[in-house]
Amino acid sequence: MEEITKVQRNYQGDIISFQTSGGRIISYRKAVLEASEGLLEGVDLKENEWGDYEIFSSDLKDEGFNDYPTIF
Repeated sequence: MEEITKVQRNYQGDIISFQTSGGRIISYRKAVLEASEGLLEGVDLKENEWGDYEIFSSDLKDEGFNDYPTIF
């Protein structure tokens, strides 16, 4: 099972993609899908007010992936 190791953010600071421990770069939506299927470990999903799911690190100290290195 893979974990998220790095993130890529847009100019507004929103996460747009992740790099996994297997070296794959996946979109935010693909990461949500894989997390819901149990293919990514170390992440949690939460439903927002619009019914969409958001991905969070299971690490309580860094829910928003703030301490994760950038992909590029």
